[in-house]
Amino acid sequence: MNENNYTPHPIDTSDIQLPEELNPLLEAMAKNVHENWAQERIKQGWTYGEKRDDTLKHHPCLIAYEDLPEEEKDYDRNTSVETLKLILKLGYRIS
Repeated sequence: MNENNYTPHPIDTSDIQLPEELNPLLEAMAKNVHENWAQERIKQGWTYGEKRDDTLKHHPCLIAYEDLPEEEKDYDRNTSVETLKLILKLGYRIS
């Protein structure tokens, strides 16, 4: 438990299986997640750097989504997967 006793309780989406036809949407969403993250960092004064440096505000992921290592793309994909699964879990349909 953390300092302020906050315990996250996300909706359990483990029973939701994404249909394969959503893969292009998933990838587009992942790219957009990265673009939004990068845009916000740049607004905050961050620039590209080979190694992350919080003092100098350098970050190695301030590059195009397509150029990211797969492990970094997976981070953005996971955010998108959970968003899509939540939409379906809440009863909405994507068509």
